[in-house]
Amino acid sequence: VQLQASGGGLVQTGGSLRLSCVAFGTIFSISDMDWYRQAPGKQRALVARINSGGKTNYDDSVKGRFTISRDNAKNTMYLAMNNLKPDDTAVYYCHARIGSSILSGTRDYWGQGTQVTVSS
Repeated sequence: VQLQASGGGLVQTGGSLRLSCVAFGTIFSISDMDWYRQAPGKQRALVARINSGGKTNYDDSVKGRFTISRDNAKNTMYLAMNNLKPDDTAVYYCHARIGSSILSGTRDYWGQGTQVTVSS
């Protein structure tokens, strides 16, 4: 199982980006899916989470600007980011808890990260 993140880039303050994260491989179930970010000199921090039923949670710093969603049929998660600010500049990582069979438990998987840079 692997996660592949994409969609990062360079935008100006106030701009928008949409990140995608695809899980592929032998997948039986996916529970929580999350986006984390890590800015230079800072620890990796949770940005948004969505569970298998679609319930979402957001860090206060992105509430009202970011929207997390998922397409279970495509094993894909998205992060729509609007009104971006320079403080949003970071490498964004996707994370998911995935089970590969009915007999196995879930384990954590991480994507490779995608750079988001917001210029002032």
